[in-house]
Amino acid sequence: MKDRCCDYSKEFDRAKENLVEEEILYDVAELFKAFADTTRIKIISVLQEEELCVGAISELLNMSQSAISHQLKALKNAKIIKSKKVGKWVYYSLNDEHIKKIYDMGLEHITKG
Repeated sequence: MKDRCCDYSKEFDRAKENLVEEEILYDVAELFKAFADTTRIKIISVLQEEELCVGAISELLNMSQSAISHQLKALKNAKIIKSKKVGKWVYYSLNDEHIKKIYDMGLEHITKG
């Protein structure tokens, strides 16, 4: 190893053992990128408790169905939401409790931080 300003070999070795694979870190960064859009956050907020179709989300957020559909695709690709078809309607909901927790923690950090 290169010369260091202090002896941290134990800490270095522990940190090296705990390194997360590059591909996993990339996927985590992509997840947070999906959260980095106001419209997508608004969609996540309305899907917190309810499963909704594009029309309902569009009306709630006062946005075009086209704009909502575009963002829903991005959220689905990031595995943040899931969809189910009921007859001719497609309903969207959060993919799992992890997404709700991430959103809730971000909201709490901003409002109570």
